[in-house]
Amino acid sequence: MKVLLQRVTGASVSIGGEVVGKIGRGLVGFIGVAGGDSERDAQYLVRKVVNLRIFSDEGGRFNLSALDIKGELLLVSQFTLLADTRKGRRPSFVDAAPPEQAERLFECFVREAKATGLKVETGRFQQYMQVEIHNDGPVTISLDSEAHIQGSGGVGKSADGDKVNPAPGSGADIL
Repeated sequence: MKVLLQRVTGASVSIGGEVVGKIGRGLVGFIGVAGGDSERDAQYLVRKVVNLRIFSDEGGRFNLSALDIKGELLLVSQFTLLADTRKGRRPSFVDAAPPEQAERLFECFVREAKATGLKVETGRFQQYMQVEIHNDGPVTISLDSEAHIQGSGGVGKSADGDKVNPAPGSGADIL
């Protein structure tokens, strides 16, 4: 699962000219679900998103999280984050989850985000949307659950999808 995260002073998502989600200061998260993803990926990334210290404190340092500032979240499903552009000029989306799985895991992500107590707004799954973002900074960060442990027993996935065991003491065994 991938999340493209943007710190914003405000953002909205519209469908056919109608605003369906709008937030003030907080984060916009574009969520891409891969075929091998599970609820564990969503849970891990929600924890990462809401606890990532990318808001400035009084001294101007990145010391505060969305939870600390009671920020708002706008979450938008975006399968194009799974684009493979290594060959040719047309992106391939074979790594993206089928729509049913992607919708289920996106909804899981939304539920987990709402459980944090933050205000959460969303776009609509599989709809053509216009997203207006007032990027603050700009601060844009890419998160990927595949870079972290995916299963039990310390087994994760390498960049090409093969299961691997992290080296002891490498830090890769810590979520």
